[in-house]
Amino acid sequence: MLKKLVLASVLVVSPWLAHAQGTPEGARQKTSMCIGCHGIPEYKASFPSVYRVPMIAGQNAKYLENALQAYKKGERSHPTMRGIAGSLSDKDIADLAAYYAGK
Repeated sequence: MLKKLVLASVLVVSPWLAHAQGTPEGARQKTSMCIGCHGIPEYKASFPSVYRVPMIAGQNAKYLENALQAYKKGERSHPTMRGIAGSLSDKDIADLAAYYAGK
């Protein structure tokens, strides 16, 4: 009985642990949507208005994760970022934040 209880606990907790912390390795196939704007020094985007796109490499992981979550929830209003963040899972967001924080 104890063995079944432990196994059930692991199965319930495992999905939560998968989201708990992102990994740079988990983001390697997900960065193409970011690099086109955020990887170009002094890049300026022109939609919906002209503005300087911030570099995200080396930024704090928690800040990046919070920013992406805010775009996903509609708390930040940039339409392109809202669309991109809206397509990401919580795990994707954590992975991307870990990846760019380590660059």
